[in-house]
This record gives sequence, C-alpha cells and structure tokens, in this order.
Amino acid sequence: MRGIEQALRDRARAEGFDAVGICSPGDIPEAADRLYRFLAERRHGEMSWMERKADWRGNPRSLWPEARSVIMLAHSYCPQSDPLDSLEKRGKGTISVYARNRDYHDVVKGKLKAVGRWLVCNLPGVQIKVFVDTAPVMEKPLAEAAGLGWQGKHTNLVSRKLGSWFFLGAIFTTARLEKDRHHDDLCGSCRRCLDACPTNAFPAPYQLDARRCISYLTIEHKGPVDEGLRGLLGNRIFGCDDCLAVCPWNKFAVMARETRYHGRKELEAPDLGALAKLDDAEFRERFRGGPIKRIGRNRLVRNVLYALGNSGEREAIDVVRPLVSDPDPAVSDAAAWAEHRLEANARVPGNRQEA
Repeated sequence: MRGIEQALRDRARAEGFDAVGICSPGDIPEAADRLYRFLAERRHGEMSWMERKADWRGNPRSLWPEARSVIMLAHSYCPQSDPLDSLEKRGKGTISVYARNRDYHDVVKGKLKAVGRWLVCNLPGVQIKVFVDTAPVMEKPLAEAAGLGWQGKHTNLVSRKLGSWFFLGAIFTTARLEKDRHHDDLCGSCRRCLDACPTNAFPAPYQLDARRCISYLTIEHKGPVDEGLRGLLGNRIFGCDDCLAVCPWNKFAVMARETRYHGRKELEAPDLGALAKLDDAEFRERFRGGPIKRIGRNRLVRNVLYALGNSGEREAIDVVRPLVSDPDPAVSDAAAWAEHRLEANARVPGNRQEA
C-alpha cells in the first residue's frame, strides 16, 4: 500500500477537503478518561445519548472492531465577515456561522462517501464506514491524533491553517494505513476563548460545562432555560461563536470554498419580530435544508423570545404578548419572561425607550 496515503490525500483535496490526517482507533485513551469525568460531573446536561453510547465513544475499536485506521478530514466553513457583528443589533438575531446555510451533515457526508468509494476501488477487499457527527465518535480527539490540529482551551479543535472554522468527518477502514504524527498543543498562555464566553461555561482551561454553554442551551436543551442565564444569551438564537471567533489562529484562515456554507443574507441578522411570529409550517419552509430545522419551531421561538426580552425595544412587547398564551409551555414561559423584562426596562428613567 506504499503511496496510497498520498494518493488518498490528493483525492480528498479534489473532493474539497482542506486537510487530511490518519490515526488508529486506539490512539485516544486520554480522551476516554476526559469523557468519563465529564459525564460523572453531569456536565453533559440533558444529552443522555452521550451516556448511553459512552463506551463506543470512548473506545472507537468497540464501535467497529474490524477497523484498523481512521481517516480524519477537515472541511472549512470560514465566514466572509466577522460573525460577531450582529451581537449589538437590537431587534436582530445572531445565528452561529455554521447554521446560516445548508446542513453540513449532508454536504460533508456526500464528500466522505466519494473519498470512501475511491479507497475501496483502489484497495479491493477493504471496507469503510463514514461518520459526520451522527454516531458515537470522538471526532476532535481523533483529529488531534491524526495531526489535523489540537483541542484548544475551549475544547474545540484548532488548526494552524484553518483556525477554528471547520467541520470534521471520519472514515473508518479495515485498511492499515501509515499514521500521521499527533499534533502538539499551541495555545500557550492565551485564554481569549475562555474570557470571551458570555456565560462562563469553562470551569477551567480544556474543560466545558455544557449546562452553561449557549450552543447547548439554544440547541440541545429542551424546556425553559434557567432564568439566571437568559439575560446572558443576548440576541444569540441558535448557537454561539464567541469562543471560536476570538482565537488568534483565525488570522490564517481563508474564506470557505464551499458556497453552500456561505451565509444566506436573510440569516446573517434576521428580524426577531418576524421570527417570533412563525408557525410550524412557516418555520419548516424558512429553514428547509439547514441545521436550524432540527430544533423545531417551538425551541427557536423560545430562543427568539429571550432575545426580544434582552433587546430593550419597547415595541417588542406587542410581539411578545400574544405568545404568552402559546400552547408550548417553554414558549409561553419565555414570552411571559420577555414581557416582564421589557416592561420593567421601559419603566427605568432615562433609558432610550423613554427618550
């Protein structure tokens, strides 16, 4: 199989991947230890699926015992503009960069399958399985072991040439391929990502408490968000890019070549009032083909109501008030909270609504 690794990299880049690395399924024992500590401390919140598949996640060999190599691939989604620009826009929402267009699962999986088919054709008898964030695979530790980057203090993967803006895909294979060198940690003394977090979701460097993470709260968490955290969400209605955006390594990143990741204009700073009025059918139509669709109308509107409550816009009360009687408990609770917050803000002497 001499030379197959370089040919594999060439093929992957021809499919649009920005980086390729190879490791073995047994290269991440330390990651398993971190995972079990994370679960023991209940920092995964309501993500019970992490517990159910913990053994598979912690030991990739148990996921597919026949696998001998793991090919990790990175696909850039680097934005065209500063993703934090919309944070100060009253009455507008902020959506995480990765969710402003097509669902990356679909895009990356198609490319992975193409690379996998090439490998099978060139190594007869070899088997493959492809994964894109939909199976119990610890992509970030595997990518670090494969030399694509390192897990930064915010626990996300960082690359010297892609910064923080890239998706990961994995191809497990029965082929024995030459491994790449594990990537060193290059964070140094920097802690910008930790200091940027609005909700203090990092108990310590390299540790995350998902229960305080805005991405978790706006996407994974069901029901009402803790009242002590609602005001800290600002106008973030799906995900959060703060810790990624401030990473100094982003200065080397270049805009994504894949046009399906380029942000749709209507999702760069959408009007909160219009989003709050969406019914289920309108929600499905507006977000068809994108990752936002998976959280459903109720959870998005809940998030939008928190953002309206944080907006300080007096006119938002007229949008919020009808939703107090919404049939979904989390939505009605968020509407009542937003109404109370907006009314209290309007009564404060000297604020801009009184002007």
